[in-house]
Amino acid sequence: MFFDYDPGDYVTNPNQKEWGIGQVQSIIKNLVTVNFEHVGKKTINTDEIVLEKHDVKA
Repeated sequence: MFFDYDPGDYVTNPNQKEWGIGQVQSIIKNLVTVNFEHVGKKTINTDEIVLEKHDVKA
């Protein structure tokens, strides 16, 4: 499985914009752990949600 982001990169969840920008903590198979600015750590199943990458934290 290929992702266009790595640990340390910044992403948003397009289904939950109110979570804010998050930093990728880890990627294990299809599970990505992200620390979002407004809701803390969330584990995202990338089979269900495609995270959007940001070049830098806004």
